[in-house]
Amino acid sequence: MSFQIDSRLPDVGTTIFTVISQLAQEHNAINLGQGFPDYAGPELLHERLEHYARGQQHQYPPMTGIPALRQRVAEKVANFYGYTADPEHEVTIVPGATEGLFCSIQACVKPGDEVIVFDPAYDSYVPAITLAGARSVHIPLYAPHFQIDWQRVKEAITTKTSMIIINTPHNPTGMVMSEEDMQALQRLVRETKIVVLSDEVYEHLVFDDQVHQSVLRFPELAERAIMVSSFGKTFHVTGWKTGYCIAPAHLSHELRKVHQFVTFVGVTPIQLALADFMQACPEHAEQLPTFYQAKRDLFADAMADSRFTFTPAAGSFFQLMDYSGISNKDDLSMARWLTTEIGVAAIPIGLFYDKPPESRQVRFCFAKEDETLINAAARLSAL
Repeated sequence: MSFQIDSRLPDVGTTIFTVISQLAQEHNAINLGQGFPDYAGPELLHERLEHYARGQQHQYPPMTGIPALRQRVAEKVANFYGYTADPEHEVTIVPGATEGLFCSIQACVKPGDEVIVFDPAYDSYVPAITLAGARSVHIPLYAPHFQIDWQRVKEAITTKTSMIIINTPHNPTGMVMSEEDMQALQRLVRETKIVVLSDEVYEHLVFDDQVHQSVLRFPELAERAIMVSSFGKTFHVTGWKTGYCIAPAHLSHELRKVHQFVTFVGVTPIQLALADFMQACPEHAEQLPTFYQAKRDLFADAMADSRFTFTPAAGSFFQLMDYSGISNKDDLSMARWLTTEIGVAAIPIGLFYDKPPESRQVRFCFAKEDETLINAAARLSAL
């Protein structure tokens, strides 16, 4: 075929999550690569979805989301973070957090702008920045703790900086930002026009008695921030692709301008089911830290005698592990080898850096049934 176009994303291929999951399927590997549970969500949530799927609620919901679900979200953030969100003007339901992130970037970033991201960065950020005609400014985070160097952030800010993207708990490292981190960010953006885009999809997955430091806890950040989260992560239903954005009315107004022309709305029965479940079981989110910490600890204990080394993740449902004692392969080759030869799928983290560091680490997902984790650990410990 002779006809071709100039790609807007010439350096972007198929996401590594798709590649590794396909390899896992082809080789019948235990998939600890892509971040999704292998267990069902709460029974009542499934019952409510079936109820609405069999009913009459099958037409477009409001563009901003079902009012009852926006109200439940507002109640949740008030309970967890002491933040009063106006459900009508500050809460937007989106079909997946990735769409919320994309629309936020398109709404707030202009051609020629600069956006600060922290590497390893979730792989949807940079393409969205590129499509907005802006430039990504990468600040690397380094093992073993992946802490942010705020002096380096200060030096990276210019008159062109329009946005800083943070992610806590962090994917893929499991790092959790502290109150001191948020205070440092608050000082840096004070007296600027910088928007903070806060990816908080793992907001309820923080361990060892830590407290999730949402931007919504900090008034000066909240007034210039878009907080993005995910029902899929919270309720074990990632395939339902439903999330939400919380932002001041003026930022929500701009976000919604883009959202209405990307997907327009989310799925009606799913939103109604989520609203019912959140009202009936508000304790679900409060129980998640204990639930996932137990899975982290089970996997860590099962891997204790392996030749992998690691520091237990502070949050998210991912565990980084260093394989230096096993192989000198680069992380992409190691992830492929683990998937095809050992039968356990993993994700390389070097792909999430602009300039990958000299490290030997892969990411495993522990949001799996206990038996799945034990079987995977047995294979990995045999190396």
